[in-house]
Amino acid sequence: MSVGIEKNKSGWPRIVLASLILFNLYLSLVPSIAARTVKETGAAAVPALMPLPARVELSGEKFRIDEKFYAGGKDRPGSRAFKAVARFMTRLAGRTGIFLEQDFLADQTPAASTRLHYQYERTGRLIPNEDESYRLEIKPGRIDLQAPTDLGIIRGLETLLQLLSADSQGYYFPCGFLQDQPRFTWRGLLIDSCRHFLPLEVVKRNLLAMAAVKLNLLHWHLSEDQGFRVESRTFPRLHQLGSDGFYYTQEQIKEVIELASDLGIRVMPEFDIPGHSTSWFVGYPEYASAPGPYRIERGFGVFHPVFNPANPATYRFFEKFFQEMAALFPDPYFHIGGDEVEAVHWKDNPEIQAFMKKHHLPDNHALQAYFNKEILKILTRHKKKMVGWDEIYQPGLPRDIVIQSWRGTQALVDGARQGYQGILSNGYYIDLCESAERHYLNDPIPPDSPLSEAEKKLILGGEATMWAELVTAETVDSRIWPRTAAIAERLWSPAEVRDVNDMYRRLKIISQQLEENGVQHLKNQPMMLRRLAGTAPFRPEEERALQALAEIAEPVKGYARHSQGRRYTSLAPLTRFVDCCFPESLEARDFRNLVEVFVQSRKWDRAAVVMDYFIKWRGVAAQTKALAGRYPVLNEIGPLARNLEELSTLGQEILIFIQKGEKPGAEWLESRKKLLEELKKPRAECQLAIVPAVEALLGWLEQDKN
Repeated sequence: MSVGIEKNKSGWPRIVLASLILFNLYLSLVPSIAARTVKETGAAAVPALMPLPARVELSGEKFRIDEKFYAGGKDRPGSRAFKAVARFMTRLAGRTGIFLEQDFLADQTPAASTRLHYQYERTGRLIPNEDESYRLEIKPGRIDLQAPTDLGIIRGLETLLQLLSADSQGYYFPCGFLQDQPRFTWRGLLIDSCRHFLPLEVVKRNLLAMAAVKLNLLHWHLSEDQGFRVESRTFPRLHQLGSDGFYYTQEQIKEVIELASDLGIRVMPEFDIPGHSTSWFVGYPEYASAPGPYRIERGFGVFHPVFNPANPATYRFFEKFFQEMAALFPDPYFHIGGDEVEAVHWKDNPEIQAFMKKHHLPDNHALQAYFNKEILKILTRHKKKMVGWDEIYQPGLPRDIVIQSWRGTQALVDGARQGYQGILSNGYYIDLCESAERHYLNDPIPPDSPLSEAEKKLILGGEATMWAELVTAETVDSRIWPRTAAIAERLWSPAEVRDVNDMYRRLKIISQQLEENGVQHLKNQPMMLRRLAGTAPFRPEEERALQALAEIAEPVKGYARHSQGRRYTSLAPLTRFVDCCFPESLEARDFRNLVEVFVQSRKWDRAAVVMDYFIKWRGVAAQTKALAGRYPVLNEIGPLARNLEELSTLGQEILIFIQKGEKPGAEWLESRKKLLEELKKPRAECQLAIVPAVEALLGWLEQDKN
């Protein structure tokens, strides 16, 4: 049966020949594959902006950049805007290689030679609902950046740098007009420094990357069962006994806050109570609901240790502790966690049960509500507003608290209808290794939201959450970036900006630009792969093959790694092949798009590109199977390599049927469907991200009626 394929001049013999010599050719085919992909998809005419501004009008003219590019505004050295312009000039020189003549990176008084003029009305406050808008106008001889606050200047400079373009004559900014402001005021990233400690430089480099995509809040998770991470001078045993020696000094905390302030980013601490609190009790067991003794938790999950709400000393302890931390962290909001409270120790403590009966607290939820209200009183005395996870919601709490939802948008809807402010994190859990598309289409206020316009204003925004069970300092960046840039766009850009393919086009470019800020999401992968060789370095072709396998393998999704046969703890090595793989394979996504183009066009030249990939991957499978036999740490990838071999062979078989215009029998189809189901199963805690594309090819072969 004919399937309507348009053949090219080379025809079938080219594929037969390629299949015969695939083991020698697979690496040499990589450049041709990339070239064809670029040629077919094309390059967008406009620069890659992320987040997309609210309004962009380009004129087609160009502002040329040379050594005499001067920037200035009526500003004072050391101001936040001045520092931002200085960073901009340094980054511009770094990207272009141009020796800028301006020796003082931002002139205090604009002159005739000034080409970038910036102006703002006042210093912005690092609080929700502050004005971050800006107006950017680029003409052939002058650039004007204006904003109500210096925060707008910071955001506008990031956009201007993203506009940087090049042609045969040099570097330029495209001329035009941009008007921009954020859709949501709360655009955050949670970094968990507890389950695995993340050194100071990790936090700093991620702050710089956050600023590049206009995020404005670092939510810093600083206490957990696995560690208490802040120096407390009031209760020193918290960090001395509860951290394994891995904690931030107060001076280091101040460093982070100062850098964040320069970038227009708030820093909100989270100290999780009354649960997730084992590390507190290592040094201060007297405030726990059970006598102890306690030690730092090495495993992950939800554990029994919990603060004692019936003990008056508990609240005296928090009065002093929050007084100290409120002075250290200037942000008006303070996160108390409040999630996943295990009540076992409450139930087993006779004094707590008597307390509940005396105060007419019918259940554990009521007891936690009592605790939260007491904590709220303390925070209010120290001029802080309380933030917590869904579980803190209780009728009667003040309307200025903020509820952070890990359960979903319905929880935000329910809270908003009661007059409570909310932020969304459900759907933004970047530790789950889901796709950028999944995060991008997840909206704090979806198009079908039942909320009124007044209620929608109570939804402040959202936060990406980087929980740290399975990351270390060398892998955490790859779990945050580049996918968090897609979340940043969802929280900044207009709601109607939802073109997924264009988002991915821009995301690839922004991902490389983010390296300028020091994040190591791209550079660490090849280093980690090379390290797997141990004392016997890979040959170049072996290293390339292992890299190619890593580029199409993804860690299993969600929390599935915890059920793959290994017990992960805070001391477990996170240096294996799975840790080298990116959460989302952009190579596999490109391949799926190629397959889709082929299926829709039915042109053989596109099938040839698909076949090239299968040839390459069979070679990769052969090489990596051999590696698995030579390097003990790679033994586990042997089954993954065999899966890739079978998958690539199946893909070639499908294309052969298509080329011949034949349709396979029912028995063959059924056997290949079963094979695909088997190939979907995780190997080495990874899954091959190209399986859906092969599955789509098989489905099309089965259903085609032409």
